[in-house]
Amino acid sequence: MGRATLREILGAHLGCGPDAVVFGYGPNGKPAVPGVQFNLSHSANLACLALHPDVILGVDVEQVRPIEHAVAQRFFSRDEISALNALPPDMWLAGFYRCWTRKEAVVKQLGDGLSYPLDAFSVSLAPGAHPEMTQIDPDYGTCADWQFAHFDAGSDFVGAVTWRGAQRVPVDVVSQPDNLKITLSASG
Repeated sequence: MGRATLREILGAHLGCGPDAVVFGYGPNGKPAVPGVQFNLSHSANLACLALHPDVILGVDVEQVRPIEHAVAQRFFSRDEISALNALPPDMWLAGFYRCWTRKEAVVKQLGDGLSYPLDAFSVSLAPGAHPEMTQIDPDYGTCADWQFAHFDAGSDFVGAVTWRGAQRVPVDVVSQPDNLKITLSASG
């Protein structure tokens, strides 16, 4: 999703033309636009944009492809590694990507980049279970403060959106190139 397309979508969301969309940047480079909270993720040829009027969001989308088990060992918490290794072998890859996208969405919601280590908090990854935070530093709130929504974007893409606070928040997710629009909410 190019900058021009991003301006068009944000402008439409704000009720203004693309030229009126002015970007600012947080201390770690996270883009911001007054009047809307948004977060963008890319993987392969797919881009997903999560939008909300005032709730700070993090989104991640990933193309599911084979990955070395060492990646989980390097970035996941001990609890996540145990949960992942408890899955049947044919479910390991899907579990990895459920975990990875949730963790990336958290880091992006915080706006700290990778200065907040991925193994410093834990998320659920079991198939069919409600996505949730299972462990986090109290400086970042309680586990119950964090809300997640999982989504599938096409046959080989998986994603997650996260936010803190309200139990039920509708979140619009727009993906390119197919102009797929998904409205998500936590199940409270």
